[in-house]
Amino acid sequence: MENFLELLKNRRSTRVFTGEPVAEESVCTLMKAALMSPSGHRINPWEFILVEDKEVLKALSVSKEHGAGLLEGAAMAVAVIADTTKTDVWIEDCSIATIIIQLAAEELGLGSCWVQIRRRSDAAGNLAEDNVRSILGIPGHYAVLSIVGVGHKAREAKPFDEDKMQWEKIHIGSFGGK
Repeated sequence: MENFLELLKNRRSTRVFTGEPVAEESVCTLMKAALMSPSGHRINPWEFILVEDKEVLKALSVSKEHGAGLLEGAAMAVAVIADTTKTDVWIEDCSIATIIIQLAAEELGLGSCWVQIRRRSDAAGNLAEDNVRSILGIPGHYAVLSIVGVGHKAREAKPFDEDKMQWEKIHIGSFGGK
């Protein structure tokens, strides 16, 4: 458990990457982790689109108004999508898969950042999801939850400061702990 808590403590969003490609073995490990992600009733509505092409990464970096620019400098991105006809809990399943990818990246010494796509817009007010669907050729019955930018960290971030843990958000027995 101590190693897992250290992983959580050290996993910080990385928005600046070195440009060095991610080794094929590491990409395979990331995708294994994604495919092992939990899913309600093991329906696995998620699918993953790996992007390493710099022009496509650049197009994705402007798919929403704020927060996607980091994708242009990432070595790769993983679009996390779901077949919405399979389950009504696809958002939860894809959210779990997204964080599993990020934790696996940290374990490999890579940086990552979650780029929220669902319910976001670009600078012109177009849905980011429609932009990503067009760029990546995603069929209409698939939803796009997120894109994870992945690469080698240009700098190390400070670990999570445990002195800033919000213990007041823990309630015992009922809200307010009464």
